Amino acid sequence: MRSRKARFLVLSILVVVALTLSGCAGRQTVAPEEGTGTSSEAQDPNATGQGAQPQEGAEELYTPSYKPNGKETAVIKTSKGTIEVELYGKDAPIHVGNFVELAKKGFYDQTRFHRYEPGFVIQGGDPQTKGLSADDVANAVRTGNPPLGTGGPGYTIKGEFDPAQNPNKHVEGALGMARSQSPDSAGSQFYFTLAATPFLDSQYTVFGRITEGLDVMKGLRVGDEIESVTIQGATE
Repeated sequence: MRSRKARFLVLSILVVVALTLSGCAGRQTVAPEEGTGTSSEAQDPNATGQGAQPQEGAEELYTPSYKPNGKETAVIKTSKGTIEVELYGKDAPIHVGNFVELAKKGFYDQTRFHRYEPGFVIQGGDPQTKGLSADDVANAVRTGNPPLGTGGPGYTIKGEFDPAQNPNKHVEGALGMARSQSPDSAGSQFYFTLAATPFLDSQYTVFGRITEGLDVMKGLRVGDEIESVTIQGATE
């Protein structure tokens, strides 16, 4: 009897873990997933949001025209303070090129973080949060209306998490790209890991790491604003 109960308990735990990692269908989370819908902003090439796995599911993969030089640093100004991130342009050139292009367009400016999982991740980059107040975002997360985590830039990019090409790990303060269940469904939504999360390695693309402002990142919550994202060291 004890043996059967133990097996049932283990099975239940595995089911919960599997559901957590898969996320909700159509959303980009972390297991950061991005959605598969297409908001009005996602259709605007000058907008800056990539939905949780950017509604982008079945769209043609985008290849950024920007080619990283390996010296880029992202300066992310938030309502809680400033974060500086070393970008891994040599290991994840598509993701860094995409992030740089979106940042230069102002895509992330005035968006808000829409997902916080204690001890796991803080996630942002959904253009559907632009123009919403902190309370609006909190209410949307609670009610599911609008369904945040489903916005994107209107395209997706190829995953770059093969350890042979990109050996970077999900250490504390890592910058990764959210996606949906498809490995090539990332668009604009990104996350910071609040602690080392090795089970995400080789499943989600790490394309940077915080070098300044780790304490700021740890203080971020749902509704906090991304005031601006600028890139230092980028080739003009």
